[in-house]
Amino acid sequence: PTNFENFDQHLLLEEAFEDEFMLGDVTIAWDLGFATVTSITSYTDREILVSRDASALTGSVSVDLGFPLEGVLLPSNLRDTTDLQQITEEARISSNGDGPFQWLIGAFYSTTDRDYAQLLPTPGYDFYTDLVLGAGTSDAVANGFGPDSPYNAVLPYDIRQYAIFGEATLDITDRLHATAGVRYYDFKEERRFTSGGLFANGDDELDTTSSDGFSPRFLLSYDVSDEVTVNAQASKGFRLGGANDPLNITLCGPDDAATFGGYPEYEDETLWNYEAGVKVRTAGVTFNVAGFYTDISNLHVTLDAGSCSSRVVFNVPEAHTMGVEWELEAELMQGFDVSIAGSLLQAEFDSTVMDINGGVLGGIEEGNRLASVPEFQIAATAQYSFPVAGGEGYIAATFQHVGDRFTQPSDQVGNPRSFVSGLPFGGATGADATVLDLTLPSYELVNFNAGVTFENLDVVFYVNNALNEEALFSFDRERGGRARLGYHVNQPRTFGVTARVRF
Repeated sequence: PTNFENFDQHLLLEEAFEDEFMLGDVTIAWDLGFATVTSITSYTDREILVSRDASALTGSVSVDLGFPLEGVLLPSNLRDTTDLQQITEEARISSNGDGPFQWLIGAFYSTTDRDYAQLLPTPGYDFYTDLVLGAGTSDAVANGFGPDSPYNAVLPYDIRQYAIFGEATLDITDRLHATAGVRYYDFKEERRFTSGGLFANGDDELDTTSSDGFSPRFLLSYDVSDEVTVNAQASKGFRLGGANDPLNITLCGPDDAATFGGYPEYEDETLWNYEAGVKVRTAGVTFNVAGFYTDISNLHVTLDAGSCSSRVVFNVPEAHTMGVEWELEAELMQGFDVSIAGSLLQAEFDSTVMDINGGVLGGIEEGNRLASVPEFQIAATAQYSFPVAGGEGYIAATFQHVGDRFTQPSDQVGNPRSFVSGLPFGGATGADATVLDLTLPSYELVNFNAGVTFENLDVVFYVNNALNEEALFSFDRERGGRARLGYHVNQPRTFGVTARVRF
């Protein structure tokens, strides 16, 4: 839906997604007898284009600026591009043999160059800008970018990281095993943010983010029998902080500028995960179940900055997840295998973040659910394999159920939600409301595939999303709901054939 009354309800431009990906790996292993040395070198080259119709977004700003009808209705294309090159190297040495003490030590290095850009080509926009705001306005705000694009931003990133890690396992008895490990990490990220155009601030900022620390891991496992093992573990995780993009102040209403403008940076996120489980392996059946609790500090939460058409990452002091995961695999008869896996999960804020007016910021309130996390999900697979002349054939089906979710924490507050553009245009008052339930409903997906495998050739026929289910993955509200409202959905029913040749 579009929350821009009297605006064309259909897209003015075709939308597209392109992803060109090249990955190369070289692995070298050297057996020293008492230990094995392994080196893994990887190179990634990736180019991504996300092209979307931003005519409603650009048009909503044009209404605010008093553009004539022809200027408001110009087709506008938001183009997100990413160009990434990454080199990683990992070297490790691990013990050989079957003694009571096993060990591993290693090092990791990564360098990433990432060029991200957002451009908003809108042919004819400079004419109406200069007509309404005065001759020369477009050139004055361009900041070196080309014509007829009211928003432009380029963000080159230079990311470097290295780590040193080690782990050791001791057989305390024939049945009791203890593992301890630690990883030292060092991250550094530099980026430059340059923007230009009528909707931008003309920014030129250099930001540097760095962090280092230790992530330990501890594991105890006990073999109750040859078929049953119980285990418990604790481990620490980490996610790098960073700098938020400057708000598009020229688009912000005063309240949104005040609420979201005071967060230039966000800190590292850390967590401790505690887990206990049981593994059972007997008579063609494998069953694993584990309960876990994760204590999260400085959780990264992304919120839309209202009318600013920006997004801001916040730190939430405390949050947690807790739940149960299980997996069952069984061979019901020769060649016929089934598996089922699922989880029950509680993911909630344990802190409340307040805005400058003393209200709860964006639904970040103790007890509210974390965004994008289903409380229940389950997946099942069945596959039958059989011999064919010179190879093996199979047919398989998969089923997936994902429970309801929210795109942002605020979506669970005051839901269903009324969106009002506040943009008088073409005879409309701008006061009409679009009412939506922002709960992303649960969905089910079914896939089928059948294939045959030979020594040097694989051929697979597939049907994905066989029931043509429309799953809502996330909800997008441009300018806080003043422009286009839309959902990110899954692919419709897709079928085809894949062939792989080995030589």
